[in-house]
Amino acid sequence: MTSSAHVIKTRLPNPPPPADVLLRSIHGAVDELKARDVTEIDVRGKTSVCDYLVIASGTSTRHVKSIADEVVRKAKQLDCQPLGVEGEREAEWVLVDLGDVVVHVMLPRVREFYALERLWTVGDQPPEIPADAPDDDRA
Repeated sequence: MTSSAHVIKTRLPNPPPPADVLLRSIHGAVDELKARDVTEIDVRGKTSVCDYLVIASGTSTRHVKSIADEVVRKAKQLDCQPLGVEGEREAEWVLVDLGDVVVHVMLPRVREFYALERLWTVGDQPPEIPADAPDDDRA
């Protein structure tokens, strides 16, 4: 009794695009759909999960979902499949994981509550010196 062998054809995935190319594509997507308050945060050296975060706001749940969908569409045009997309059903906060870049699209009230910008930029700015501090501290 012989059986024919099944040949599984596989191909190696294409390497992901460089982060700067991916960032340009993401910015194009969010600009095209008129996302508000777009912020890019360089998190290299702070986490091993990704290199950049892009945070944007939408005006409604439909707008948030549309922005996230456009980000996914533009990434796929670069042959970059998202590793995951979370929050599409509620669409108050949609996270698109593109490997080196993670995109957060949020409603303004959700963005204000979670304050991701503040979380990821703590320690980036030099400490503020109070106006009444002695002159030695200001140097």
